[in-house]
Amino acid sequence: MARFPFPIPFGWYQVAFPHEVAAGEVKPLRYFGRDLVLWRDDGGDAHVQDAICPHLGAHLGYGGSVAADHIACPFHGWEFDGAGACVDIPYSDRVNRKAKLHTYPVLERNGVLLAWYHPFDAPPAWDVPVVDGIGEPEFSDFMTSEFTVKSALQEMAENTVDLAHFRFVHGTDEVAVVEAYELEGPFNTMLSAQKYVTPKGVVDGRIDVHGYGPGVSTTHFSGIIDALLFATSTPIDDETVHARFNFTVRRKPDGSVPRLAEYFVAMINHQMHEDIPIWEHKQHLAVPALADTDGPIMMFRRFFSQFYAEDDTMASAN
Repeated sequence: MARFPFPIPFGWYQVAFPHEVAAGEVKPLRYFGRDLVLWRDDGGDAHVQDAICPHLGAHLGYGGSVAADHIACPFHGWEFDGAGACVDIPYSDRVNRKAKLHTYPVLERNGVLLAWYHPFDAPPAWDVPVVDGIGEPEFSDFMTSEFTVKSALQEMAENTVDLAHFRFVHGTDEVAVVEAYELEGPFNTMLSAQKYVTPKGVVDGRIDVHGYGPGVSTTHFSGIIDALLFATSTPIDDETVHARFNFTVRRKPDGSVPRLAEYFVAMINHQMHEDIPIWEHKQHLAVPALADTDGPIMMFRRFFSQFYAEDDTMASAN
């Protein structure tokens, strides 16, 4: 029996950082249970497509090459454009118009490269906004940590509304007080006040989370440090997630990064490592026995169910 009854939710997902593929380069990827290829044409535009050549099955990410604004298969040289159409067969005067690569919408924004996934190829249903602070001179470059977790994306995301676990899993002295939990279409917002226990006493701060579909969120921290976590979670398959924590912190007036930043990032990463063993061994319970103070877990599940294309079959699982 499968641990999780969920298919892969649709949405925008980080598949790379922009610097990982230069103009004219090709990179193999494995996400959404599919073999993918990421490439940039000579003009610098990024493309994400299914990687298996429809001719005889070669993987375009291994040995494929870029010719101007086309990608060429390493096996027989067939060329495909950025829309996935076959545009040249070097040993034939005709192209095969049935030979196409499935192409994913791509968005380069906020220092990452995103691809839109939908199991039935529906077009993007929302946008990911430009996030203030990322890439701005008064904020640091990304400090990135990456994790591969054997779990389903919904199970991991549920932690954001499960405030009680912070005390028992992470040993926090003070649990954030939720001031607002708002859901609007594919977006969610949780505003909370947090008290930080420091050697100099208790410091008032905030933790404000904004989600943009199932795979992208921002967490703004203030109080002991002014920091932004741009977090992305991308399904490798229906039971494995590639998570990236991209931190940026406000620089000091002299342009340097506060010494506290390294400690703060390490603390958040440590909490992630504490969560992983639980995620990787827990079972999804469609009807959990909840305490009256457990927080909006069932509200979160109803919200998250909108990202499954098979909504009717998912009702009993949420």
